[in-house]
Amino acid sequence: MDVYREAMRYLESQRVPVEAETEVLEEDVFQEEAVSCFLSPFQAESIDFPETPTFHSPEEMLERKLVVLKGILESEEVYLRELEALLMPMKALWASAGTSQPVLSCRQVQTVFYQVPELRDMHQSFYSGLKARLSAHCQTDRSPVEGREMSLTECELMVGDLFLKMVNQIGLYRGFIENYEEAVEVVRKCTQSDPRFRTLAESMMSNNGADKARTKYTFEALLYKPLDRVTKTTLVLHDLLKTTPMEHGDYIALQEALRLSRSFLSGVNESSRCKREVTLSHGMRRQLMRDGFVVDVSDGERSLRHIFLYTDLLLCTRFKHATKGKQDQYRFCWYLPLAGLKLCWVADQERSSDAQLRLDAIRTKMYLLRQQLEQQAKGSRGMILAARSRKKLEQMELMLLIHSPVYRLELHSPSGKSHALLLSSLYELEEWRRAIHKLTKDNIETVPPDLLTLTSACVKLRMTQQPPLQSTNAVEDKDSLCGTLSVAIHSACGLQQPTSVYVCVEVDGYEFYDKQAQTHSSVHSLNPHWDQELSFQVDKAQNLRVLCVSQSDRQDDTVLGKTNLKLESKSLNKRWRRETLQLGQVELTLSLKYSPHPLDLPSPAAQQQRVFCVPIETVAQQQGVLVPHVVRCCVEEVERRGMGEIGIYRISGNTREINMLKAAFNSSLREAVTRLRSAEVNAVSGVLKLYIRELPEPLLPTELFQSLARTLDIQDIDSRLVSMLSLLQSCPDANRHTFLYLLRHLQRVSERQDINKMSLMNLATVFGPSLLRPPVAGLGHDGPALDISQEVVLQVQVVFSYLQCKNLPEYQISLPHDTEPEDETTHM
Repeated sequence: MDVYREAMRYLESQRVPVEAETEVLEEDVFQEEAVSCFLSPFQAESIDFPETPTFHSPEEMLERKLVVLKGILESEEVYLRELEALLMPMKALWASAGTSQPVLSCRQVQTVFYQVPELRDMHQSFYSGLKARLSAHCQTDRSPVEGREMSLTECELMVGDLFLKMVNQIGLYRGFIENYEEAVEVVRKCTQSDPRFRTLAESMMSNNGADKARTKYTFEALLYKPLDRVTKTTLVLHDLLKTTPMEHGDYIALQEALRLSRSFLSGVNESSRCKREVTLSHGMRRQLMRDGFVVDVSDGERSLRHIFLYTDLLLCTRFKHATKGKQDQYRFCWYLPLAGLKLCWVADQERSSDAQLRLDAIRTKMYLLRQQLEQQAKGSRGMILAARSRKKLEQMELMLLIHSPVYRLELHSPSGKSHALLLSSLYELEEWRRAIHKLTKDNIETVPPDLLTLTSACVKLRMTQQPPLQSTNAVEDKDSLCGTLSVAIHSACGLQQPTSVYVCVEVDGYEFYDKQAQTHSSVHSLNPHWDQELSFQVDKAQNLRVLCVSQSDRQDDTVLGKTNLKLESKSLNKRWRRETLQLGQVELTLSLKYSPHPLDLPSPAAQQQRVFCVPIETVAQQQGVLVPHVVRCCVEEVERRGMGEIGIYRISGNTREINMLKAAFNSSLREAVTRLRSAEVNAVSGVLKLYIRELPEPLLPTELFQSLARTLDIQDIDSRLVSMLSLLQSCPDANRHTFLYLLRHLQRVSERQDINKMSLMNLATVFGPSLLRPPVAGLGHDGPALDISQEVVLQVQVVFSYLQCKNLPEYQISLPHDTEPEDETTHM
């Protein structure tokens, strides 16, 4: 008894409540046979469900469903109390682990309670949601309109989304199950070796609820509870589905939840069995590490395939949907051993105009089908029409899934076999690439598989149940985004060495609109900047994925880092909000803005607006900047590799190459910048001069010509510059900031005149006639007529005077995207 009291004092000192032994109600709650093998709940090949009564009318079924739901709620409440009882001593044990005489070590505490808090949180969320809906329904039920029976639609209680949400998180149990045997072993050893822990392990308490009775458990008994619970989930869903009419709004969601639950149990079974069956080199066992749907390219044909990544091989299968009463099947396509497998990825070539038209047509049909689904009336005929529309929508989305991917992951085996997989998402491709690369580094020898057995096991092993079709998602998140999402990419830091970098942004949701966009690539720099705005039309978007990619001419692009940002409509609005994201080693700064509104019919893929021969204010407004990208990109490229070029801006580049770059800037900024990186530097400078020369209105507006000409008569240089800078302030924002940006660049060029031979006067002579033009004769200008030689002299002198100014005003490259400093947040 002294030992008992000592343990009680210890637990009380750690604030662990323990009731006196006389106040508890003993209950044998632990099944001894379950201790011998933690997989016992899952050993059955299939589950035989108990038959439930058959109900003839929907009203009877709904009455029974309500009874079932109330039973589930009560059962959840008991289970939550058991989890709370299991977690009760956790804080005390953690506190003890840091002392000189720990009850359990930190590692042991982590093992014993692994995934238990997460399971408690998951079930607490489910319990709260179910309780709230049952309470609201019961209150409504008590006060029906007198003299009138409630229709089936009016008395619907919708809970399917709650069950589907919970089952979508059921993977948490996998970690608990895999850890269970080790956790029980820790509990047993510590119970035998430490009397303090033995006292705790044999006297765990749980409140039985309203009657305040207490139940005494052993630690092992409580650890067994989640194992028991995960099997009961499938049985409960089966009973609930049998009491739900097929036309009820819950039916599809519950059906999907039951399928996922069954598949999870089968997967746990098969996974444990497969781990025992195949032993690889280094004593490792073959395990399924990842699976999912991709597009396989063979002989130019695209096919949707289900890929399974095992510890030692990659298996490609063709999924065959089950007919009624039969099981899903997989057919073998090919497999590659991972040992020695080489990977590379590229962005696929641009689509042909015919392929793009086909995709646009598919997206339009999908949008119209979705609109039909939302408008179709209820009732038996409405249900039939909705089912047809939903089926067509799934078919359209499958076609889009097959024909839209643009990223190619190439796999090359040492044996000479090669395969190419296509994915729509660079984020997903990078996850696949990393998962495969990690396993190939281990260089595990492949045990030749029994392909028939391995392929047959895919049904039970698979973690991904179906292609990622948004149309099959029965749960609609009210917090998802619908409208216009703008993402302004500012700058990055944290690079280990100067490199050319671009940022890829992806959104999820329905496939009606383009879901991915990329910035142009930066110049080689440790701190790249873009200040480029990307805009998305989003429908039911919930996640934003951002990747930072290093671009190299000599090797494959390299993803430096990536992150997933949860989109919440309540935290986004029409004002810009600045974010700092950690993408691996890179820290990226961007801004977000969201404008909710109904979306129109998706239009064909929009061509980029032309930039040449277009007013600079128009181009700046379209790009959301103050200095057009064509000016910035050309200047950056000249400063990267043209500052030492003799006669830069004076010597003309190749006319054909300049025209090709002009056409590229008019069609695709990203393509233009990629070509710019490898173009001859005089062609780059030629593109900049051509852009300025072809502006409909010069950077220095024509109406300032006479005023600027008169400032040249001011003899005092300082007074002249003050007057000229004052006139500059009257220019439109885009003109002023672009002009100042260009002046600073030309000043930096002249600093290298000992090498490039380009003085300020030389540069003024090249740019003067383009930056400042006289008014056209006869249009009401108030100055005397000048001949062309006088005009050129004035143009050159004005620009030369500006270039001589050592205190030019600061310029801005882009419009301010950030809000108040207190609004800034950082996501790690």
